Order: sequence, then structure tokens, then C-alpha cells
Amino acid sequence: MSMNVQPIPTLSDRINQVRMLTAEIVNREILPNENTLWRWHRDGFEDSDRQKARDLRHEIQAKVKQSGLWAPHLPEEYGGCGLSFLEHAYMNEILAYSMGAASLFGVVAPNSGNQKILLKYGTEKQRQKWLVPLTEGKLESGFSMTEPDSAGSDPRSIKTTARLEGDQWVINGHKWFTSNGKRADFLIVMCRTDDPDADGDQNAKMTQIIVPTDTPGVNLIRGVEVWGRNSDHCEFIYDDVRVPAENQLGQTGSGHAAAQDRLGAGRVYHCMNSVGSMWRAFDLMVERAMVREVHGGLLETKQFVQGWIAESFIDIQAARLMTINCAEKMDGGTDARTDISALKIFVPHVFSKVADRAIQVWGAAGVSGDLPLAAMYQGARTLRLADGPDEVHKILIAKNVLKQYHSGESWDFGN
Repeated sequence: MSMNVQPIPTLSDRINQVRMLTAEIVNREILPNENTLWRWHRDGFEDSDRQKARDLRHEIQAKVKQSGLWAPHLPEEYGGCGLSFLEHAYMNEILAYSMGAASLFGVVAPNSGNQKILLKYGTEKQRQKWLVPLTEGKLESGFSMTEPDSAGSDPRSIKTTARLEGDQWVINGHKWFTSNGKRADFLIVMCRTDDPDADGDQNAKMTQIIVPTDTPGVNLIRGVEVWGRNSDHCEFIYDDVRVPAENQLGQTGSGHAAAQDRLGAGRVYHCMNSVGSMWRAFDLMVERAMVREVHGGLLETKQFVQGWIAESFIDIQAARLMTINCAEKMDGGTDARTDISALKIFVPHVFSKVADRAIQVWGAAGVSGDLPLAAMYQGARTLRLADGPDEVHKILIAKNVLKQYHSGESWDFGN
């Protein structure tokens, strides 16, 4: 079933054009070829299948570039198509209808997040050396922040250190869940660049540093299993790793701010991605209900299933409107931190429910590799940890609300 995307009367012609053109490529080039594009890595596929998949991906990527939609998150001077934050958000819900489609448009985590960091905090020399080849697909990158012995929900607890010796940073530490670690040519590593016991703001003691993976002392330990499967979320030990001082991104101590810039936008993009995936799960659920006969009638005639259809419709609409409202605020420069935390809690929660209902309607097939539903379910659950766990965001919401009330003002839900 193709994704049904029509122009939205309240949106600009440009956003509608981006959405319609993206949907055309997804429906025509990607959905009919999903088995070839994404299943080549499974058991039973030969080298010829892998080559066929690579050739097809390159062919689709070339069509995306011809359409002017490559790397929507980057400006044209660095190889992108220069979409605004809101335009990109609207594009994401279309891309996420097919899991993996974003990679065919030049949007691949963690590369895309690293590209934004290089764009904002990098020097022009760093952009030419790392950003441009990354956009062209000549390099791969990873993001190395999480540590096994530090709480991921509290970045101030990071223990990996970088000390300046002459014109070099010397890095020591232990990281894991370093994304894209197996393929990365370089990593952006979050380091503590000041005495952790000294007085001062703990957030101002962290710096992000570019570390090529072939640097002596960069030890790849393993890919950490995720949901019982091998992954490229890797464990690294940095043992007296020496890199030029010029590999520092931004000012010393700007690492926490850079991470928040990355995560704030990423949370909204992840939620818009979730909306697109829920859209696909909903279509699959309704499609199955209309054709599957059980106990003397079609599933669509069963009140249980009708209830699931209604509940999923409500959940998707609420999640979508909540995310778009937040994206509009961010696009307009409004402080949307409370909204970001709220949708980061709500959207993955309803995503899990929508995927779960679709799996239930499909039965055993729903948890098989023949459908994307199992991957959606796992992704939704993982998203409740990624970019900050639910509990941290609830605390932030409560603090922001209480601060407003303590100032003598109630909350304005209209703005």
C-alpha cells in the first residue's frame, strides 16, 4: 500500500512541494523495493544480492540528488538542499514511512547529528576536512558520549578526560554505545577538559573533540548487542589518545551546549520519524483487518479491532499535532524546551501502543521479519531511553512549570 500524501492547505507551497516530491520517491522507488534494499544482510543472501542492493541504493540516491532533496538538514554550500527546521520536520514524517528511507536521502544517524555540530561549532578548515566528505559519503562518523560507569541521563557525570599537552589533546576514558563505531572514520568524543573536583559549573567543563579512529590508543572493544542482535553501537577504550589541539570543536567547555543543540533538534526529528512509522503501522493494521477472515467474519467487523483502529487514529493525530506545534515554535525561535520534553515522553509511548496493536492484528506475522512492525516496536521502546529517559524529561517539565508559577504567572497553553 502506498502512502497517501495530499497537499495541506494551511502549509506553504514549498513545504507541500517537499512533502509531495518525497512521497513520490518513497512510493515509487523505495516501498516496492524494500526487500531488496534492506534484507540483503540476512541469512541466505549471496554476495550478488548485496551488490544488487548497493546498486539499487546508489540509483535511488542519484534520483534523490537530481530532485534536489539530498541532505535536507544542511545548507547548499555544504552539499545539502537547505531546508528550514520546519520543512525538514514535515519531510521526516514521509521518510519514516519506510524504515531506512532517510539514509537514501543523505540523513543517517549519527552522521546527520555530527554534520550539524560541525556546521555550528566547527571551523571552516574542520568543515572542509570532515563535513564535506561526510556529506559526500566519502567518510563515516560516530558519536562517543555514553559511558558504562556514568549515568547517561546526567552528562555532568562523564569521566573521560582530555588534557592539553602542548599542541595536543591527550584523551583517556571508557565509552560504549558509540554509534556507528565499526564503520566510523572519525568520532566526535565528549570529554571532560577540566578538573572535575574544582569549583564551577560542571556543564562548562566538557568539550567535544574530533578523534580519527585510526589514531593510536583508540581501542574498539566490541559492538554492544541490542535486543539480542549484533549492532554497531560500540564500546571503546581511549588509552592516551593524542590528537591535534585544532580537533577541538568550538570553545573549550562548549561540549554540553553542543550536545544539547544536537539533542534538542534530534528529539523533534525522532518524534516526527515516529509519526511516519506510526502512519505505516496504521495502514498495515487497517489493510490486514479488511482482508483477514477469522471466526466467521473479517477482522474489521470485530469490535476489539475497531477499538484499536480508533485508538491508534487518536494517538497518531495527537502525537503528530504535538510534534508539529513544537517544531513551529522552534522554527520561530521560541523557547520550546518544555514542549520538547513533553513530546519526547508522549510520542514514543503512543508509538509503542500503535505498533503493538498492529502486531496483534497481524498475529505471528507481526513479529516476523516479513513486516517492519517488530522493528518499530523495538525502536519505540528504545526511544524512551535515547535522548534522555522519560523520568528526566518529566522532572524538567515540572521544574519549568513550577518556575513559571513561582514567578507569579500561570501556564499559557495557548503559546
